[in-house]
Amino acid sequence: MRVLVVDDDDTLRLIVRSALEERSYHVEEAEDGLEAIQKVTTAGPFDAIILDVNMPRMSGLEALAKIRELSPTSFCLILTAYSNIQDAVTAIKHGAYDYLEKPVDSERLLKVMDAAVAANALVEQLRFSAPQLEFDKGRKIIGSSTQIQKVFEIIHRLGKVETSVLVRGESGTGKELVARAIHFNSQRMKGPFVAVNCAAIPENLIESELFGHEKGAFTGADRRKIGKFQFAEGGTIFLDEIGDISQQMQVKLLRVLQERVFTPVGSNQDIKADVRVVAATNAPLEKMIETSAFRADLFYRLNVMPIRLPSLRDRREDIAPLADFMVQKFNKLHGRSIKGFDSKAMACMRLYQWPGNIRELENVVEHAFIIENSDIIRVDALPEQLQGLVKVRVEGAEAKVSDTSFSEPAFEDPSALNYPQLKERFEREFIIRALKAFNGKINQTAEHTQMTKVTLLRKLEKYGIDPKSFGGN
Repeated sequence: MRVLVVDDDDTLRLIVRSALEERSYHVEEAEDGLEAIQKVTTAGPFDAIILDVNMPRMSGLEALAKIRELSPTSFCLILTAYSNIQDAVTAIKHGAYDYLEKPVDSERLLKVMDAAVAANALVEQLRFSAPQLEFDKGRKIIGSSTQIQKVFEIIHRLGKVETSVLVRGESGTGKELVARAIHFNSQRMKGPFVAVNCAAIPENLIESELFGHEKGAFTGADRRKIGKFQFAEGGTIFLDEIGDISQQMQVKLLRVLQERVFTPVGSNQDIKADVRVVAATNAPLEKMIETSAFRADLFYRLNVMPIRLPSLRDRREDIAPLADFMVQKFNKLHGRSIKGFDSKAMACMRLYQWPGNIRELENVVEHAFIIENSDIIRVDALPEQLQGLVKVRVEGAEAKVSDTSFSEPAFEDPSALNYPQLKERFEREFIIRALKAFNGKINQTAEHTQMTKVTLLRKLEKYGIDPKSFGGN
């Protein structure tokens, strides 16, 4: 990890450098803000930058603003004397991660650095959008698709405010990871993060689970219980599958968001709730509002700053680096040394629709680890639903053909350059190859060729192709 220490005091730089190098950080130094900017510009972005506030030529606050522009992924720590704490507060408002008072205590410095590394790792893990992966601190951030970059920017903004958040996205896209990244990059990062799956709790128990209950509040309540909102005091509560809660619970949750208080079951005393709420769902809340299944006022309270997570099929450029990352993960887990995917296997990965998103991708990679015996994952190691794509799309539509069924026209003959005829010829042979791959099954052929069933049936009639001749019915 590369760290830049910026201070005009040689002794202080030495103290900080010595403490960091004991933890194997790679440390460079700069005497003032101007030199720091020069180093960031010429030597590339640093993982962390430790800045003194008061320095000649350019102050730490001035340097901070420029560094945030040049290297937005670097986290900055501010050094300040006790009498200048207000400068540190100002710096945090402008993007600094935290501050340290002088004289610098090495133990305190390392604790703050550890917390910063953990928070930064969550944001980097978000780039993978893989909520169940442990982040490898030695890797560079990947996830260059426009959609995931927008998500990253919103999370950065949300770290500076206290508003409620609604995360939308398909199953397996990483909604809980987003909630954790928001928490650990906010002022609440030192508080607890409590995750609750609302869909997994019976309706008659969810109020007690969230708000707690008093002894004797209902049959079976033989002791007082602390609810999730109390456990999350000073931190963040993540309410997954928020669309599954009842109308009655929606009213109670709305009260927490509006008045910042709640009442345990069986109690007459309100309890203050210093908790940030991040909710998530894949449910069509707008349609549920129209049918009165979800309260509009609760929706607007939660939807102040919405985040929409892209599906994996909408960020296909990230599939290859995501898969490579998972290969490294499973190499460590299973003691293997697999290098990656061969070209046909990766082509199948890119062509597949990934209904289960990142979670399904992880399962596919682990499946391949179990099946593959060599050091390269080949098509045969992929699940059946992906293997079919190599016959239909990789070898067919992408013109990777070696048999005579797709014989190339003699383009040196001008009469062969007849686009309508060539198009129909390819289309007919493509459909025949697809039917062969899926034994004439209409539904599977339509799904894997990304044709509608109606379109496929029309083409079969046009070209006089009988699917039964390929084993279908």
